[in-house]
Amino acid sequence: GIFIVGLILIGFGFMIYLLPKFFATLAAIVFFVAGLGCAITAIKIFLAQRQLDKINSDDSMVYRKNVRIHTEEHYDA
Repeated sequence: GIFIVGLILIGFGFMIYLLPKFFATLAAIVFFVAGLGCAITAIKIFLAQRQLDKINSDDSMVYRKNVRIHTEEHYDA
């Protein structure tokens, strides 16, 4: 098991030594895709927050329809 893993690691190291431009391009692609995913997620969060702010600013009493707020509290002490 560990011998096979060692040989695989040596093979990967040798491939990186022989093909550095390929692996640099591969790493650049991975980072680009990760950055693109982060940007898309940030835009989705921004748009969702904007939509929530728009809903809250339209009419703040809509969600309080048929709700009575009691300020006097009666305790049996």
